[in-house]
Amino acid sequence: MTQEQAFTIMKTGVNIYLTGSAGSGKTYLLNQYIKYLDDHDIAVAVTASTGIAATHMNGMTIHGWSGIGVRSFMGERELEQLEEKKYLWKRFDRARVLIIDEVSMLHGFQLDMIEKVCRRFKRNSKPFGGLQVILSGDFFQLPPVEKTKNTSGKSSMVYESEAWKILNPAICYLSEQHRQEDDVLTEILNNIRSNKLDEKHYEQLDKCIDRELVGIKATKLYTHNVNVDSENDVELAQIGGNEKVYQMTSNGHDVIVDILKKSCLAYSELRLKKGAEVMCIKNNYDKGYVNGSRGRVVDFENDTELPIIKLYNGNTVTIHPEVWAIDEDGKIKASLTQIPLRLAWAITIHKSQGMSLDNAEIDLRSTFTYGMGYVALSRVRTLAGIRLIGFNKESLLVDPRVLEHDQELQNESYQNELMFKKLKGGEQNLLEVEFINRMGGTIHNLTKGKKIKSVIVNDTKISTIMITKELLDNGKNIKDIAKERNLTQGTITHHVEQIVSNYPLTVISHLRPAQKNIDLVKKANKKLKGDEMGKLNPIKLSLEKEGNNLSFEEIRIAKLFI
Repeated sequence: MTQEQAFTIMKTGVNIYLTGSAGSGKTYLLNQYIKYLDDHDIAVAVTASTGIAATHMNGMTIHGWSGIGVRSFMGERELEQLEEKKYLWKRFDRARVLIIDEVSMLHGFQLDMIEKVCRRFKRNSKPFGGLQVILSGDFFQLPPVEKTKNTSGKSSMVYESEAWKILNPAICYLSEQHRQEDDVLTEILNNIRSNKLDEKHYEQLDKCIDRELVGIKATKLYTHNVNVDSENDVELAQIGGNEKVYQMTSNGHDVIVDILKKSCLAYSELRLKKGAEVMCIKNNYDKGYVNGSRGRVVDFENDTELPIIKLYNGNTVTIHPEVWAIDEDGKIKASLTQIPLRLAWAITIHKSQGMSLDNAEIDLRSTFTYGMGYVALSRVRTLAGIRLIGFNKESLLVDPRVLEHDQELQNESYQNELMFKKLKGGEQNLLEVEFINRMGGTIHNLTKGKKIKSVIVNDTKISTIMITKELLDNGKNIKDIAKERNLTQGTITHHVEQIVSNYPLTVISHLRPAQKNIDLVKKANKKLKGDEMGKLNPIKLSLEKEGNNLSFEEIRIAKLFI
C-alpha cells in the first residue's frame, strides 16, 4: 500500500494500524495526517510508546497522556483516582483522535489500560471511548522492555491484547521504501523480515566485517549505554583545543520538564570542540539536515559561539538552538531549548530507532532481544555504509510469533487496499465529510476559500438506514434497534446488510452469532452451484437436508460473518 492510499483510508475516520518496514515513511505520514486534522480543527492527541519517538512528532508519551504512568494494573480504584485529575478531564473532553506511535514497544496490558481509561473519561462504551485511534509501528523492530522475566506464558505483544481485538484496526501496510538506496541491503532486510536469509546474504554481510569506510567516520551502534558513553567521552578527550559548553534551558512544570528531558536525545550539557563528530537530532529541511544527519564541528561563530558544522552531505551550516516541547490543546506545557546536536562517535541501537544514517559501525555480538539486529542494519541507507565489528546469525533472528502475524497483516492490508479502491470519488468525499462532521471539525468551502464550522443537527431527512447505523455504532443489537425504531427485526437486518455493503468497516462484532451457525451456513452455501449460491432459500433447504433448522433471520446474520 502506498502512503497516498493509507492517507485516503485515514481520512474516512476508521481506526488504523499503520505499519511497514523501517524507512517506509510511517512517521512522515503521521505528521501529514496531523496537519490534515489541524487544518480541519479536529483535536488530535499525538503520543508514542517512548519519549524519543514522541519528540519526532512534538508529542508526549502515551503513559503520560492517558495518566496510566508506570502502573501495571487499572481497576476501579485506580480509575477513580485518575478521575480526580482535572487536567485529564479537559484532555479527554477535547480529544477526537488518538495517535500512538511505536506500538511495538508497548505491552499488551498497557494498551488494555489505555483503552479502559479512554472509555471511562469519554463516558462512551465504544472502543477507546469513540476516539479515532491510529496505531503505528513495526513488530519486527524492538519489542516491549521486559523488566522482569515473563513466566506467565502470555504474549506481551500489543496485537494480542483485548484492546486490539475490540478496536479491530484496518491494516495499512506501507510497501514503499524511502530510506534504503541500495537494492542489496533492501533485499537483506526484507529477507530478515521473512526469516529467509541464506548463505548469499550472510556472505554479503561477512564482507562488511572490519572493513574500512571511506571518508566519513562511522557512528558506532552499541547494544548498551555504557559502551556509548565511554566511546564518546574518550574520543572527545583526545581532541585538543578549547571546549565549548552549551547548557540546556527549560520552561514549564518541573515534573513535565523532567519527563521531557528523559525522552529527549538532547544533552543537558553539550560539550563540543573543533573536530568533534556530531549528529543532528532535529529535522531542519530548510538548512538541509534531518534527524540523524552526520557532520563535524569545523568552527564556532565569533559573536554567538554557535557551532559551525560541515555536514557530510556537503553543506556547511551554523546550528542554532531548537525547542523540544510537549504541546497540548495548542498550549506548550513544557519546553527545552538546546543545540540539536549529539556526539556521534557512538549511540545505542535503541536510541537510533527512527534515524537515517549515512554509515554506521555496528556491534551485533551482544544483542539481547529480537529486532536489535534488524533495527541496527535498517538505520543505514546503503550496505556500503555499514561496517560490522561482528555478528552472529542469532542476532538477525526475528520473533516467530511476529513472523506468523506479519503475513496476516499483509493480507489484511491488501484486502483494505482493494476495498477502498472500489469507492467512487463521491463516496470517498462523503465518508471524509461525515468524519469531519462527526468530530465537530471544520469543512472547507472550496468555492469561496472559507471554512464552515460543522455542527451536529437533527436532520429530519436523514436516511432511515443511517439512523440504524448510528444505533448500531452505539453498540445496540438488532432486537433493541427494532424495538427502539418500532420496526421489524427483519427490516433492521436488511438495514445491517446494506450498511455492511456500503460501509464495510462498520463494527458489527457484537452481532456475531454462535460459530456453529456460521460454520453450518458456510458449509451449506459451498454445496450450492451457480445462481443458487448465497441465496437464502437454497441455503435453508440445504441445511434442512442435513437436519439443521436455522431461521432465515439466523442465516442472514451468519452470512454477514462469512
